[in-house]
Amino acid sequence: QVQLVESGGGLVQVGGSLRLSCAASGRILSSYAMGWFRQAPGKEREFVAAISRPGGSPYYADSVKGRFTMSRDNAKNTMYLQMDSLKPEDTAIYYCAVRTPTMSVITSHHQYDAWGQGTQVTISS
Repeated sequence: QVQLVESGGGLVQVGGSLRLSCAASGRILSSYAMGWFRQAPGKEREFVAAISRPGGSPYYADSVKGRFTMSRDNAKNTMYLQMDSLKPEDTAIYYCAVRTPTMSVITSHHQYDAWGQGTQVTISS
Protein backbone atom coordinates (compact mmCIF):
# COMPACT_ATOMS: atom_id res chain seq x y z
CA GLN A 1 0.00 0.00 0.00
CA VAL A 2 1.37 3.37 -0.99
CA GLN A 3 1.08 6.38 1.30
CA LEU A 4 1.13 9.92 -0.09
CA VAL A 5 1.96 13.10 1.81
CA GLU A 6 1.58 16.51 0.19
CA SER A 7 3.25 19.75 1.09
CA GLY A 8 3.91 23.17 -0.37
CA GLY A 9 0.53 24.86 -0.28
CA GLY A 10 0.05 28.38 0.95
CA LEU A 11 -1.19 31.90 0.27
CA VAL A 12 0.19 33.78 -2.72
CA GLN A 13 -0.83 36.79 -4.74
CA VAL A 14 -2.24 36.71 -8.24
CA GLY A 15 0.53 35.98 -10.72
CA GLY A 16 2.68 34.23 -8.14
CA SER A 17 4.03 30.70 -8.03
CA LEU A 18 3.93 27.69 -5.77
CA ARG A 19 5.41 24.21 -5.98
CA LEU A 20 3.47 21.35 -4.46
CA SER A 21 5.22 18.13 -3.48
CA CYS A 22 3.77 14.67 -3.02
CA ALA A 23 6.10 12.24 -1.28
CA ALA A 24 5.34 8.54 -1.53
CA SER A 25 6.25 5.74 0.85
CA GLY A 26 5.56 2.05 0.87
CA ARG A 27 5.81 1.63 -2.92
CA ILE A 28 7.83 2.99 -5.82
CA LEU A 29 5.92 6.00 -7.10
CA SER A 30 7.14 5.69 -10.67
CA SER A 31 5.40 2.33 -11.07
CA TYR A 32 2.01 4.04 -10.80
CA ALA A 33 -0.12 6.36 -12.83
CA MET A 34 -0.03 9.68 -10.96
CA GLY A 35 -2.44 12.54 -10.83
CA TRP A 36 -3.13 15.93 -9.32
CA PHE A 37 -6.66 17.07 -8.53
CA ARG A 38 -8.17 20.05 -6.79
CA GLN A 39 -11.39 20.87 -5.00
CA ALA A 40 -12.74 24.35 -4.41
CA PRO A 41 -15.41 25.04 -1.78
CA GLY A 42 -18.82 23.85 -2.94
CA LYS A 43 -17.42 22.25 -6.08
CA GLU A 44 -16.59 18.76 -7.18
CA ARG A 45 -13.04 17.51 -7.23
CA GLU A 46 -11.56 18.27 -10.63
CA PHE A 47 -8.69 16.96 -12.67
CA VAL A 48 -5.54 19.07 -12.93
CA ALA A 49 -2.76 16.91 -14.39
CA ALA A 50 -1.68 13.30 -14.70
CA ILE A 51 0.93 10.89 -16.00
CA SER A 52 -0.79 7.67 -17.07
CA ARG A 53 2.13 5.21 -16.97
CA PRO A 54 5.84 4.89 -16.30
CA GLY A 55 7.67 6.87 -18.94
CA GLY A 56 4.55 8.75 -19.95
CA SER A 57 4.26 12.48 -20.47
CA PRO A 58 2.10 14.79 -18.35
CA TYR A 59 -1.38 15.64 -19.53
CA TYR A 60 -3.05 18.82 -18.29
CA ALA A 61 -6.51 20.22 -17.89
CA ASP A 62 -7.15 23.10 -20.27
CA SER A 63 -7.56 25.46 -17.33
CA VAL A 64 -3.94 24.99 -16.22
CA LYS A 65 -2.17 24.17 -19.48
CA GLY A 66 0.83 26.42 -20.02
CA ARG A 67 0.86 27.50 -16.36
CA PHE A 68 1.29 24.25 -14.39
CA THR A 69 4.02 21.66 -14.80
CA MET A 70 3.89 18.15 -13.38
CA SER A 71 7.11 16.28 -12.76
CA ARG A 72 8.63 13.61 -10.57
CA ASP A 73 11.94 12.77 -8.95
CA ASN A 74 12.33 9.00 -8.89
CA ALA A 75 15.30 9.17 -6.54
CA LYS A 76 13.17 11.00 -3.97
CA ASN A 77 10.01 9.00 -4.75
CA THR A 78 8.23 12.33 -5.04
CA MET A 79 6.08 14.07 -7.62
CA TYR A 80 5.65 17.79 -8.01
CA LEU A 81 3.23 20.33 -9.36
CA GLN A 82 4.85 23.63 -10.28
CA MET A 83 2.17 26.28 -10.48
CA ASP A 84 2.94 29.61 -12.15
CA SER A 85 0.88 32.63 -13.14
CA LEU A 86 -1.63 31.74 -10.46
CA LYS A 87 -5.17 33.06 -10.66
CA PRO A 88 -7.88 33.47 -8.00
CA GLU A 89 -9.78 30.58 -9.60
CA ASP A 90 -6.85 28.28 -8.78
CA THR A 91 -7.79 28.56 -5.10
CA ALA A 92 -8.61 25.05 -3.85
CA ILE A 93 -7.39 22.13 -1.85
CA TYR A 94 -4.94 20.21 -4.02
CA TYR A 95 -4.59 16.45 -3.83
CA CYS A 96 -2.16 13.98 -5.33
CA ALA A 97 -3.31 10.49 -6.19
CA VAL A 98 -2.12 7.26 -7.79
CA ARG A 99 -3.66 4.29 -9.55
CA THR A 100 -2.53 1.36 -11.66
CA PRO A 101 -1.02 2.46 -14.98
CA THR A 102 -3.10 2.70 -18.13
CA MET A 103 -2.39 3.55 -21.75
CA SER A 104 -4.73 6.54 -21.65
CA VAL A 105 -4.89 9.27 -19.03
CA ILE A 106 -7.65 8.83 -16.48
CA THR A 107 -9.17 12.18 -15.50
CA SER A 108 -11.92 10.91 -13.21
CA HIS A 109 -10.99 11.13 -9.55
CA HIS A 110 -13.24 8.13 -8.87
CA GLN A 111 -10.73 5.88 -10.60
CA TYR A 112 -7.74 6.69 -8.43
CA ASP A 113 -6.95 4.38 -5.58
CA ALA A 114 -4.73 6.21 -3.10
CA TRP A 115 -4.79 9.85 -2.08
CA GLY A 116 -2.79 12.34 -0.14
CA GLN A 117 -4.36 14.39 2.63
CA GLY A 118 -4.58 17.57 0.55
CA THR A 119 -2.87 20.93 0.79
CA GLN A 120 -4.60 24.32 0.69
CA VAL A 121 -3.69 26.77 -2.05
CA THR A 122 -5.13 30.26 -1.78
CA ILE A 123 -4.61 32.98 -4.36
CA SER A 124 -5.30 36.50 -3.19
CA SER A 125 -6.24 39.34 -5.49
